Amino acid sequence: MSGNRPIGIIGGSGLQRLPDFKITREERADTPYGPPSAPLMHGEFAGRPVVFLARHGAGHTLLPHLINYRANIYAMKSADVDSIIAVAAVGGITVEMRPERIVIPDQIVDYTHGRGHTFFEGEDTPVTHVDFTHPYDEHLRQQLTDAAAAAGIDVVPHGVYGATQGPRLESAAEIDRMERDGCDIVGMTGMPEAGLARELGIPYACCAVVANRAAGRGAATITPQIIEAHLNAGMTQVVALLRAALSPNAR
Repeated sequence: MSGNRPIGIIGGSGLQRLPDFKITREERADTPYGPPSAPLMHGEFAGRPVVFLARHGAGHTLLPHLINYRANIYAMKSADVDSIIAVAAVGGITVEMRPERIVIPDQIVDYTHGRGHTFFEGEDTPVTHVDFTHPYDEHLRQQLTDAAAAAGIDVVPHGVYGATQGPRLESAAEIDRMERDGCDIVGMTGMPEAGLARELGIPYACCAVVANRAAGRGAATITPQIIEAHLNAGMTQVVALLRAALSPNAR
């Protein structure tokens, strides 16, 4: 994060709005892939120009498998963002990933299907393979973890995000399989979002909040009440982290 270009922030469940965000204009963007989930909100946060996008729509109405990820990332590229910080709610698989913890993952496993997952398709598009060895931008990840340490915010600085199709939650056996695959957290929006950002050359990192223990790892039934309670507490910390990461002292 450098210079005067805006930072893109994609808000997930629990963060449909950015507190203390001074909005200067609202842009109803259009893209070759259709409209993004919500209008792009241009403004200032923590003394830094920001473009905010609500991933699930302004009223949190879009299910994970129905989000137009290509339109969202294309719109962010058109807004000339310097990088993207994506906020997401996840389930905790491994013991360390307890509710309300903030995780800055460094790897991802994609279990999704049927989503528009690439910009490189069509008869006139050359065959293109992007390097996805390290799916999250390491410099941006380090900026987030450094800001958390300076602000006294407890984060897990690594982890493997397992991206599932949704909208249902996973079975206990599926979570067992994911843990064998090396996944630490599970969510429904991590892909193709990260891959699309890489295709367009936008540095991208995820700031994940553990909203609940994954299936078979905690309460027998995962209820909306449990998720909401943990999200409310965790997102307060996320906002503090974003403020610390974007503040002039962090640059």
